[in-house]
Order: sequence, then structure tokens, then C-alpha cells
Amino acid sequence: MFDDLIVELDPPTNRRGKCEGKERHLTEAAVMLAYGMHLLRTVPQLQKIELHPDGEHAKRFEIVRWLSARGFALKESQGTTTYCGTYRDGQKTIVVTSTPGKGDVVAKTDDGSIIAECKGGIVNTSHAGQKSRLRKGLCEAVGLLMAREKGGRQVAVVPNTETTLKLAQKLATRARDAGIEIALVDERGAVFDVKP
Repeated sequence: MFDDLIVELDPPTNRRGKCEGKERHLTEAAVMLAYGMHLLRTVPQLQKIELHPDGEHAKRFEIVRWLSARGFALKESQGTTTYCGTYRDGQKTIVVTSTPGKGDVVAKTDDGSIIAECKGGIVNTSHAGQKSRLRKGLCEAVGLLMAREKGGRQVAVVPNTETTLKLAQKLATRARDAGIEIALVDERGAVFDVKP
């Protein structure tokens, strides 16, 4: 798995004492990368995925450095941003663009498409506001998928914390009935599918 998905930051004054040491941020871009790599590892014959981070995600997490550390080299730049383009590691391809409205992680398989909406958050906090933000992130990811037309696999992906696990277990049956899966990513990039 990965040991460089977490960004550690000193907590602001109002959140000191709400975590052990530094806050451990699993950013939205890190969640997207972890889930994309999960798909490349686990979906048979899948050779290519698309990631669609916005500029803010790229400021909070070094996408190019992370991909490079995994052996993915930039083969073709796209646009004016430093992180958009086509990355390859031989067999596998990751296309990174900042095109909105496509989904955060997109893959096309013989069985149809996979579209994931991802959210990040602080994984080691007991701060009520940050725990609420984790819950809102899961609800927003599910809501964005509900607004899409049904079809293919649609997956809401958020950090794996006690807070998100409890909510995901409550939402799993209703989400499944709407054609939506829920997956949780831990701080090392392991993906856990929440089943009803």
C-alpha cells in the first residue's frame, strides 16, 4: 500500500487538543488517487483511468510527485496547469484533467463505466466541526451521484473513519437501491466497500 497519502499539518488554535499531535489530512486528491489505483489493481483488463481534480485539490496534494513515485511519467501535457496530462507506467495510463462535471475518477470497462465522486477530510480528529465535515462529504458525494443518470457503477468514496463508517452503514441500503456504492479509503490507500 502507500505511505505518502497523508498530509500532516499543525492544527489551528481552535482545534488543538482534538487530535494526537498533527492533524492527518487525507485530501480529496489523495482519495481520488488511491481509488484510481485500486481500480487499476482490481478491475480485470482495466488499463486506463481518468482523474478530474480541480486546481484547489492540486494545491493541497502534490499529484505529479505522487504519480512519479509510483512510476507514472508525464507523457503528454494538457492545458496550462502543471499537473494535467497523460501519465503512463508502461501498461497503465492515468489521464489527469481539470474538466468539471465528469466525476472525480472515471473508468470505462467492457461492462460499462465506473464513476466515483470523492471527498477528503481529517482522519484523526475528534473536533465536532471536522467530524461533521466528514459526514457532509459522504452525503455530498452520494448526492452528486444521485443527480447523475443511472448507469454503470457509481461509487461515493470518502476517508475511512469511525464517523464515515457509521454513516456509510446507515446509507448503504438506500444508496444501493439508487444504484450507488459506498467505498471508504484508509490512510494507506486500502479500499473497503461498505455493503448493506
